[in-house]
Amino acid sequence: MLNQVVLVGRLVYDLELKKNDSGKKYLIFTLAIPRSFKNLEGNYDTDFIRCIVWDSIAENTSLYCHKGDIVGVKGRLQSRVLEKKDKKETIMEVIGEKVTFLTSSNAKEEKT
Repeated sequence: MLNQVVLVGRLVYDLELKKNDSGKKYLIFTLAIPRSFKNLEGNYDTDFIRCIVWDSIAENTSLYCHKGDIVGVKGRLQSRVLEKKDKKETIMEVIGEKVTFLTSSNAKEEKT
C-alpha cells in the first residue's frame, strides 16, 4: 500500500504556531492550488487543501513562511471524523512530513 501526497501551492493565510495539551507544537495551514485546466466557464478553479505539520517542521514553517508564499508539501493523506451538532463529517487533510520553501514574501520585498 502507498499513501503519499506531493503538493505545491500558495499559503492562504498567515501562520500561527500552536501547542496541543501535551505541549507538542503543530501548525495548520491551507494551500491554494489552481487546477491545470479550465472549467466550463473558461476559468481555472482552485483547490484549497488543509495541511498539518508537527514539531520542528511546524516551527520552521511558521518562522519563514507567510501568506502568499509558495511552498511544497510532501506527506500523507488522512481522514478524520468530526462531530458537529449531532452530525458526523469526514474530512481529508494532509499530514506533512516535509515542507520546502519555494518563494518568500521577504525575498520579493528585497528585490523592489
